[in-house]
Amino acid sequence: MSMTHHFDYTLQNAQGGTCIAQAWAKVEPPLPASEKYRIQQSIKQALAAKNAVLIAHYYVDGDIQDLAIETGGCVADSLEMARFGRDHRADNLIVAGVRFMGETAKILSPEKRIFMPDLEATCSLDLGCPAEAFSAFCDSHPDRTVVVYANTSAAVKARADWMVTSACALAIVSHLKDQGKKILWAPDRHLGRYIQDQTGADMIMWNGDCIVHNEFKGEELSMLKRLHPGAQVLVHPESPESVVAHADLVGSTSALLNAVIHGDATQYIVATDKGLFHRMQQLAPSKQIIEAPTAGESATCKSCAHCPWMAMNSLNGLLHCLENQTGEILVPASIREQAYRCIDRMLSFSRQTGAGTAHGLVPNLGAA
Repeated sequence: MSMTHHFDYTLQNAQGGTCIAQAWAKVEPPLPASEKYRIQQSIKQALAAKNAVLIAHYYVDGDIQDLAIETGGCVADSLEMARFGRDHRADNLIVAGVRFMGETAKILSPEKRIFMPDLEATCSLDLGCPAEAFSAFCDSHPDRTVVVYANTSAAVKARADWMVTSACALAIVSHLKDQGKKILWAPDRHLGRYIQDQTGADMIMWNGDCIVHNEFKGEELSMLKRLHPGAQVLVHPESPESVVAHADLVGSTSALLNAVIHGDATQYIVATDKGLFHRMQQLAPSKQIIEAPTAGESATCKSCAHCPWMAMNSLNGLLHCLENQTGEILVPASIREQAYRCIDRMLSFSRQTGAGTAHGLVPNLGAA
């Protein structure tokens, strides 16, 4: 029989207003057009001079995404960012995203130097799963296979048997279930519950969530659907169960993007960080993208889905880390070697099975 257990850590709540407010306080105001152009040109010159490549996540500012593409870098999800950096000839990787993404890049490319615009750009899932407390949780359940989401620190990955992404988690957990394994899952409880529902696996779960996806509202989404009856509803599985219940497709960031590009609908209601909309609108300009609601009727911001730590990435920050070699990501060798094992296990499984790479989209399932 499958079971769900939530472990409440006793440290400061990663959703605390102070933490989020500090992140938003560091977000730079929009630059004048002339200043933006000057900084963009300086970044291009510095990337070439430093033999560096810019790797950006879908959730960072659109100007940074465009600059990554223009300079031969990439815009991708967290794992593809790390794989791109590993396979690129550049000696220096500039990672525009949040800290665990820089750490994953360093784990896969230990011989390269990894820099980020701001090392304080983090993730609520990472903050809410401190390595020491997580290790104690694992120790209390020694009979379980430890599976962690990519949105965790290198130290947490070092304690895991498997790392997964939202694109391959279903396939890997199904594989482990077929082997008779019981799962200890961390850190996102919504993604864990979705996977448990789909696979029937015996899972106990750490009690974490993404501050962005956790704010989507099922009741408000239902009302929005009635206003747009022809729209397809696309939901990231980090969202609450009441939101997932309304989805035409549940899938990873890349799966949602592919759904808009290749789908037949003209309207899409999308429940994920609005940073992805920039790339969606570039690659599918004829489609209308509608933000899923994160707040109720009386709220001043009906849909405010954007990560404050992603927003901390700025053009000025990119230029500063390039010119001054600040914001370098360092992972101790012992942690890197242990963390690499769980990532490599996932990569090997994906190569052998195609998990997480297929573009086929299944209603109410997404890319498995």
